[in-house]
Amino acid sequence: MKLSAKDKGRVTLPIQENMEQEIISIAKKWGSDAVRNSDGTQLPPDIQKLGHKVYATYFLTRKDQEWASTHQDHLQQLYLMSEPVTAIADAVKIKLMTGYFDQQLTVDLNHNPKEWWEVIDRTTGAVLDPSHWDFDPQKKTLTIKKAKKWHVYTVNFLAYMVWDPTQMYNHLTNQWGDGPHEMPYDPRHPETKEHMLDRLDQWLTAYPEVDVVRFTTFFYHFTLCFNEQAKEKYVDWFGYTSSISPLALAEFEKVKGYKLRSEDLVDEGYYNSPFRVPTKQYLDWLDFQQQFVCQLAKECVEIAHKHGKEAMMFLGDNWIGTEPYGEYFQDIGLDAVVGSVGNGVTLRLIGDIPGIKYTEGRFLPYFFPDVFNPNGDPIGEANKNWLEARRAILRKPIDRMGYGGYLSLAAQFPEFIDRVEEICQEFRDIHHNIRSARPYTAPFKVGILNCWGRLRAWQCQMVAHAIWYKQTYSYLGVLECLSGLPFEVEFLNFDDLKSKGIPQEIGVLINAGDAGTAWSGG
Repeated sequence: MKLSAKDKGRVTLPIQENMEQEIISIAKKWGSDAVRNSDGTQLPPDIQKLGHKVYATYFLTRKDQEWASTHQDHLQQLYLMSEPVTAIADAVKIKLMTGYFDQQLTVDLNHNPKEWWEVIDRTTGAVLDPSHWDFDPQKKTLTIKKAKKWHVYTVNFLAYMVWDPTQMYNHLTNQWGDGPHEMPYDPRHPETKEHMLDRLDQWLTAYPEVDVVRFTTFFYHFTLCFNEQAKEKYVDWFGYTSSISPLALAEFEKVKGYKLRSEDLVDEGYYNSPFRVPTKQYLDWLDFQQQFVCQLAKECVEIAHKHGKEAMMFLGDNWIGTEPYGEYFQDIGLDAVVGSVGNGVTLRLIGDIPGIKYTEGRFLPYFFPDVFNPNGDPIGEANKNWLEARRAILRKPIDRMGYGGYLSLAAQFPEFIDRVEEICQEFRDIHHNIRSARPYTAPFKVGILNCWGRLRAWQCQMVAHAIWYKQTYSYLGVLECLSGLPFEVEFLNFDDLKSKGIPQEIGVLINAGDAGTAWSGG
C-alpha cells in the first residue's frame, strides 16, 4: 500500500552503517523523511539513495584528538571544591582529587595556585592568606600551616577536563573499552577558535550530502562531574561550571569592571545551582558567557548557511550559554532546535522556543544497551514517554519527532519497532487534525514567579533534565499539569514585578518552591 502524505514525514530515523536493508524497512514502517547519525555511529556512504533529508551530528569542541593532544593548555576548565577536611592538628593535608574521577578531571598545574585558588575555612568563612599554605604538584596535595583545630577547610582549585562528559557517559554505558577519551577544547583561546571554525568549513565541503548540520551542541557542557567509582558526583543541567578559565576570568574583569573570586563560582560547593538565589556576580557571569557563546555560535551557523545547509541545535550536552529564552539567542540565527523529550514540561521547553523555523523532539528511550537488553522494557519506556508528552503536544505541537542511538539495538526488538510505528502515525494524525489551529485557551494567563523568570521558562525545579527527584517532583508537577492545560503560561521574576507590577493579563500567579530557594524567592 502506498503511503499517503498524511502517513509519511515529520519523523527522523537514527541510522548507522551496515544496516541498509533494516534502514529501508524501518524507514517505511515509521514513515520517516529524515535520517541522522548519533555519537558513535556513522552515516552509510550511499545514504542519499534513501531519498531522506540528511542530518549529520557535529561536535565543535571535541572529536579532533590531535588538536586536543597538542593543545592541552587549551582544554576546557572548571573550578572544583575539594572534599571538606576537619583539622585535628596544626598541619592539614588535603588531597585535591579525592572524590573525583581522575580519568575525567585533572588538576591545573599551568596556572599559579597562589593567584587563582582559594583555601577557605568553612567554619568561619575566612579565606586563608596564600602564605599559610603550600601545594605539592607531584602529589596534588595542599598543606595548610597553622590550621585551627576542629575547623573545616576546603580548597577551590582549577582543573582541566580531560574527558568530555557526554562522550564519557556514552563510552562507559556502551563499554567502548579502549576507545579514545575525547578531550574538550575551549574556543575562547583565539588559536583554537580559528581552528574550530576552519575545521567546520572543511567538513562541510567534504560532506555535500548533508542537508542539516545538527550542532551537538556548541561549546560548553552542563556541569557533570563523576566520582572515583565513575558515577555521577554532581550534575546540574543548567550549570556554567565547565565554562571557566583564567582567560575567561581575565576578560570578564575587562568587560564587567571587577574581578570574580573562585568562590563566586564554587558557591560553597553548590556551584550556583538554579535552586540557589542567584548573586549579582553569578548573573553577570551568565550574561558575559551568553554574549560570547551566542556570538560565536552565530559564526558557526553562518558557515553552515554559506554551504547551503540548515543549522540545528541540540538542546542539551554543550548547550550552556545558548539560553533559548535568553537575551541573545535570536542573534544566533538557527533554523531549528531539537531536544530530548522527557515529559510534558521538556516538550514545552522545546516547543515554545521563539524565532526558529521548526522544532523537533527526540523521544525516549534512547537506543542504548541500558534499556535494550534482555531485562529492559523499551516498549514500556516508549509508552510512558509518549503519554506524558502527548498532552503537551496538543497545546504546543513540536514540528517533528525522532529517536537516537543504535538502530541495530532497537531492531532486535520487533515489537518495539511496531509500537513506534503507531506512535509516529499518531503524531502525524495530531498534526493532520490540528492543521495549525490554536487550541482553546482561557481568557487569562497563569504566571510562574521565581528568581529566574523567563530565562528558565519551562525549566523550574529541574536538576538533570527530566530525571525524577523526590525533593522536586511535587513542584515539577505544577508545571507538568500546566504543560497540557488550556492556559498561556508566562514566567516572571521579582525584578519584573518590582519594575512593572503584575501584568494585567495574569489571572493566577503561582510561586512554588522550598523556602530559601530561588523558586520561592529565597
